[in-house]
Amino acid sequence: METYDIAIIGTGSGNSILDERYASKRAAICEQGTFGGTCLNVGCIPTKMFVYAAEVA
Repeated sequence: METYDIAIIGTGSGNSILDERYASKRAAICEQGTFGGTCLNVGCIPTKMFVYAAEVA
C-alpha cells in the first residue's frame, strides 16, 4: 500500500491549499467526478458564459 503525507479530497476551485509549504510532501488527490469540481465544470464559470451570451443576444 502506498503512503502519503497529505490527502486532498475533491478538486474544486475552493481547494487550493497546496503551495510551497508542501513541496517536500507526497500528496494524494481523491476526486469522484470531473477534475475541477462543480463550479469550474458546470456551475459558476459556465453559467457566467451563458449569462453573457444571453445579454449580448
